[in-house]
Amino acid sequence: MRLQVAAGGPAALKVVAAAQCAAAPVRLCWSAPAGEAAAGEGGATHGTGGGDPRHREAAPCPPLRPPDGPARPAEQPLSPLCSPWVPALQLDSGAVLFSPNAICQYFFLAGGQEPTDLTNQWLEWEATELQPVVAAALYAQLVHGKKGLEAAGALGKLLAYIEQSLSGRGTAYLAGDTKSVADVVVWGALFPVLQDEASLSNELQALRTWFQSMTLSEACRKAADSVLMPERLLEFKSYLQKQPPPCLAMERATSNEPEEEEASERALTEEEITAAADAWARGAAALPKPWHPQKPMLPVEGMRNVLITSALPYVNNVPHLGNIIGCVLSADTFARYCRLRNWNTLYVCGTDEYGTATETKAVEEGLTPREICDKYNAIHADIYRWFHISFDYFGRTTTPHQTAIAQDIFQRLLARGFLLQDTVEQLQCEGCQRFLADRFVEGICPFCSYEEARGDQCDKCGKLINAVELKKPQCKLCRGVPVVKPTQHLFLDLPKLEEQLEPWLERSWTTGDWTANARYITRSWIRDGLKPRCITRDLKWGTPVPLDGFRDKVFYVWFDAPIGYLSITANYTDQWERWWKNPQQVELYNFMAKDNVPFHSVIFPCSLLGADDNYTLVNHLIATEYLNYEDGKFSKSRGVGVFGDMAKDTGIPADIWRFYLLYLRPEGQDSAFSWSDLMLKNNSELLNNLGNFINRAGMFVCKFFGGIVPDMVLTADDKRLLARVTLELRQYHQLLEKVRIRDALRCILSISRHGNQYIQVNEPWKRIKGNVEDRQRAGTVTGVAVNMASLLAVMVQPYMPSVSVAIQGQLCIPPECFVLSPVFTCTLPPGHRVGAVSPLFQKLENDQIEALRKRFGGGQAKPTPPASDPVPAPASGSVVAPADPQLIQELTEQVAKQGNHVRQLKANKAEKAQVDSEVAKLLELKKQLALAEGKSPEILVPKGKRKK
Repeated sequence: MRLQVAAGGPAALKVVAAAQCAAAPVRLCWSAPAGEAAAGEGGATHGTGGGDPRHREAAPCPPLRPPDGPARPAEQPLSPLCSPWVPALQLDSGAVLFSPNAICQYFFLAGGQEPTDLTNQWLEWEATELQPVVAAALYAQLVHGKKGLEAAGALGKLLAYIEQSLSGRGTAYLAGDTKSVADVVVWGALFPVLQDEASLSNELQALRTWFQSMTLSEACRKAADSVLMPERLLEFKSYLQKQPPPCLAMERATSNEPEEEEASERALTEEEITAAADAWARGAAALPKPWHPQKPMLPVEGMRNVLITSALPYVNNVPHLGNIIGCVLSADTFARYCRLRNWNTLYVCGTDEYGTATETKAVEEGLTPREICDKYNAIHADIYRWFHISFDYFGRTTTPHQTAIAQDIFQRLLARGFLLQDTVEQLQCEGCQRFLADRFVEGICPFCSYEEARGDQCDKCGKLINAVELKKPQCKLCRGVPVVKPTQHLFLDLPKLEEQLEPWLERSWTTGDWTANARYITRSWIRDGLKPRCITRDLKWGTPVPLDGFRDKVFYVWFDAPIGYLSITANYTDQWERWWKNPQQVELYNFMAKDNVPFHSVIFPCSLLGADDNYTLVNHLIATEYLNYEDGKFSKSRGVGVFGDMAKDTGIPADIWRFYLLYLRPEGQDSAFSWSDLMLKNNSELLNNLGNFINRAGMFVCKFFGGIVPDMVLTADDKRLLARVTLELRQYHQLLEKVRIRDALRCILSISRHGNQYIQVNEPWKRIKGNVEDRQRAGTVTGVAVNMASLLAVMVQPYMPSVSVAIQGQLCIPPECFVLSPVFTCTLPPGHRVGAVSPLFQKLENDQIEALRKRFGGGQAKPTPPASDPVPAPASGSVVAPADPQLIQELTEQVAKQGNHVRQLKANKAEKAQVDSEVAKLLELKKQLALAEGKSPEILVPKGKRKK
């Protein structure tokens, strides 16, 4: 094995120490710093990994110190993409590992030490929690001259967590009595900042002992001596000074947002503690009254009226997990939050159904375009119902309202001189005997040479492309080489509309929340200068162009599709203009992936601005990056990745999928779905953290106090906890108001961690056996804890609605208390009776996950579903009336609640007659739900009764 590391690189410390600890037979290659490589003739700039990094002579391990003397002839870097500051391990098989933690774990695995669940949890914690904080501390320390914990800031909370873990178990090491890879990884992260145990406070005695033991061990000492030599630290400092600040600070800088201090980090003031205690004492009186909107929902004067759309999913295929998190799941989470805030909220979506892609899919499956749309609209709707997406209306674009509204906007643009006519060169496939839509031409991007650019846009550089500009174009349908033919088309005069667009953008950016990538992509369009954009196509399946000379053409899908937001709302209510022609009263949120940004930030706004009919324009454009699958991309054809219709067949509940997708939501950069990480997050964050706390809090009420919330006498420590929870709640609101959905989820998990620590420190299971004072203390701790669980039930509702319903049922939370408040208050007062409590989550086992990884790793592509629609096909030209989403949502929640009640009765060994009665109610509810969803109730089979 060959290990490439950079002397002076902090990430190198842990891998070298792990190699020593595991006695790994590895050959070390010391690379020079990036700046040195860049200085050489022909070298690349720092951080690119290009050029000659001038590797020093390789030596087996040990010795670890780079040999003295002149550099030998350079070895080739392990990867052209590998920065000299990133460790890389080349295995004997030729495979290369780049993750420092993966390299460390590989060394210990090769040495025969299998990882435990606790070891994996520590590795995940180090990667997600500790590393970002240490990076910021190290930057402040080496670049700005701050020392030790003065530079650490948020590090104090994490050190306290390690202290609690070590002292709570009484073990010498993080994962047990034996030094493990977790100890090496955490020590390697901390050592560059702490240097020695003298910077640790006396309160962290267990941590001090552990850190000293690790630092004095031979393996760690040799690693530190070799990696962090004084001259290499100077090189590393010089490198850091040329870099931008750590990612968190950079994200805040690009978003123009003030820095927000973590609620768990800063000291509490006496005023905050007193205010929290006062709010607690007010109880339910401190809560806002739930808002019950009218049906159909319309803007209400004096209220905050929120209109939410998610990019319309195209109807020719099944959405995968990346599609779901990028659009509908993110929008749904925010919509649920808005409703809990009593904001008057309308969330609409639907399938985008016109265009060549639909025609092509219809040919593939032997159906008409209308039949394809009916079929896949039903498939999409079923998937989103399973994921608990709470649309107020889920429609489609193939409706008379779509034609009327799109043609009206077109006529207004034409009358105001914002349309151009021109002859264009267009690609025609002689084999398919048709002009090719942009997305059905692939070739080499003329700007960045990306080889899989589409005919309308390059996914790599993001630039718009005219299909005829592609190098080596190919027909995506038959792989033939298309020819260029002239044809007449209409164009939207974007240069002329730019005069209106730019001031509107400035206003929207000033008053609204646009994600950093949305701003960047839009700026790049404006910077490059807008060009006329063709809005017509030589197709049959689309909205007809109402103009002589062009009546054999249809509108281009990207002109037509965003108008679908308006037409879908028009199918919901004939008063749709109160939402879409009312910018004075309505806030519009658009959710999408980053590839959809230009069409929503430039082309669609230009269409509405040019139409000049007081349209509601987007105030908040929320775009995600991409979600990848494991080490690659989702591919339906290759059977790689989880698609929406497959998720429910995994046996993993919808809420677990929701939680994990939202936990790794690609907000600032691309992220990747990982089966191992899904198991880890479920078992650690949900089962051991959130679920453990809520279950313990409710169980203590049932076990120690007969199911009645006991009296509470708050101490000073209790009041500080109330204030801490209030701060977390406040930050949760601040983050969600900025649509930072992933970060707000951390606040929920942080509150449950506070709760677990509160219970662990106060030990109510012991105090309940003591004297009167101890029993009173047990009652106070139990009462406060179960009220924290009640708060979490509301906070978690946007993320895991079924879990929220289950908690509400178990704790018997009053409906009037199920609303989000800005303060933490006592919603379950003394005397409140809770129900039976049962676990909320189940552990995911490694063999189960490995089977799923294999199943979705390729080759499992499902055959195309039969052409027959599960519901009767409508008459030609008619529109299928969608199911009532509100009824479906209500029945889904009732089924979950009744199912939980049945499980509780069985767990408590209730009388068979009572259980049978409640099961009958459950089956009746399921029957009603099946009918509401358009399914046959006869297919419902009780669990455990299926024949094998």
